Order: sequence, then C-alpha cells, then structure tokens
Amino acid sequence: MAAGMQTDDAKRAFWGQQLDAAHRFMERVMTYPVDECGEPVVSLHEAAEDAGVEVVFSATMIAGGLGRHFVLREGLIPHFVGAARTLNAHGWVLKVEDGYRTREMQRNLGTADYVLDVILGKVIWELGGEIPEPDFLFARLMTLVATAPKIGTHMSGSAIDVSVLRAADGGEVDRGGPYVELSEKTPMASPFVSAEAAANRAELTRLLGEHGFVAYPYEFWHYSQGDAYDEMLNDTGRPGRYGAVDVDVATGTVTPIPDPTEPLHTPESFRQAMEAALGRSRG
Repeated sequence: MAAGMQTDDAKRAFWGQQLDAAHRFMERVMTYPVDECGEPVVSLHEAAEDAGVEVVFSATMIAGGLGRHFVLREGLIPHFVGAARTLNAHGWVLKVEDGYRTREMQRNLGTADYVLDVILGKVIWELGGEIPEPDFLFARLMTLVATAPKIGTHMSGSAIDVSVLRAADGGEVDRGGPYVELSEKTPMASPFVSAEAAANRAELTRLLGEHGFVAYPYEFWHYSQGDAYDEMLNDTGRPGRYGAVDVDVATGTVTPIPDPTEPLHTPESFRQAMEAALGRSRG
C-alpha cells in the first residue's frame, strides 16, 4: 500500500475514533447534573479594558449574520482577566473568537453552509465515499457543534473559543490550523499537526489551566470552566454551576432554559439541511 494511502487511512481512523469518543462524552454531558447558580454574564470587552490587559475580539459575525456576545459568567471574569494577563506576560495575546450563544445562534450554526458542508464532506470521506444516514451525520455534528442546549457550554456563558496571537507582530500562533479547522487536526491530541503546533496547544492549555479553564479534548480552541465539561473532565463528582441559559443582553440577567435536552433541530429540518448540503456538494 502506498504511503499516502496509509496516511489517509490513519487520518480516517483517527477522525472516526475521536468523534466516537466525543459522542460518548456528549451523551454523558446530556445527563450530567447541573445546579444552576444564576450568576449574570459580564462583558469581556469591559473586563479586559478595566484590567488593562490586551485581548483581541473577533470582528466576524456568527451564522445568520448575528453579532457575537463576548460575555462570561460573573464568577469567571477574574479567571479570564488572569489568563489574559498571563498570556501577555508570555508574549501572547488571547483572541476571543466566540463567547455566549443564544438558541438561535446555536441552531443556525449547526446548519450553516460553512459548517455543515465541511462536516458532511469529512463524513463522506470517513465512510469511503458513501452518503451517511441523517442520524449518523447528526451524531457527528453534535460533537463539533452542540445540537441541544444541555451539551453546549457556549449556551451556559461558561465557554470561549480562542485563537492566540504573538504580541510582537500580531501574527497567529501556530496550533495546526485556523479557527475553525474541521478535520483530523481538530482534536487537541491530533498527531497530524506539527511538533510546534502540538507544543503550542499544550502550552496554551497549561497557561489557561492555571486560571481554571479546561480544554474540550475534541476541539483545540474550546475552553470552559464551572460547567459540566469542567466537572466531568476533572472527575470532581460535583454538579456543574453553570447550565444552559437565556440571557438578557442588556442587563446580563440569565434564565435557565426549561428543557435543555430538547434538540435544536427537528429530524425533518435537519434532513432538509443535509439534502441542501448534498446539493451544494454536487454543484
């Protein structure tokens, strides 16, 4: 077998194994207890400015042309500021790509062309060219874009997606791909990135970990604290403090989502989105 085929087989196997593991993780999150504390959310822009730390915020819009909400729960603000300051001392600048997501944002993201088309293409590649059943594609999607509020820590106001910039010249620190890279390079422990990229991933995780943030193992950009991911990954046995909430952006007040396990997409709406993605792939 040619070396290229061996490498492709290895990438395909790794992708499948990691997403299987991520799906099991999400199934655990779906039933993990949360004791919502009711803390409001606070602006990260204002927190960084007040603390005098250098942080960059993405200027892009989320799916559907919606503006991003760069906020975290109030209790996480000192940890965020501390992490940003630590990165500044390291010669790095934290770039916050995304923060809190509303139900509308999360729903739109799951079927956005630039997300679903890529994931569908990767799953077809994973299956050796076969078209997946909608249920299988949906299971793959939920590991990379939460398909229910309960498993989406962006909807808890406890998570941020990040990139890292060099303070010296503003260039991006190499972590094996840009935000959002959706491939076998996506999992934090991917062997398909350079040694430098792997080291940078590990260093960022260490620095953010000093301030209580934990990395979602299946995406190299997602960090959170105080939620089900955090408690599960650290095996604390404690319930999460932050669960899925609706947010009054004007006041920061949070209201728990009544049934956070309810999917954001109906089977029919997702089937239609998949058919549209297949149509785009065929030109």
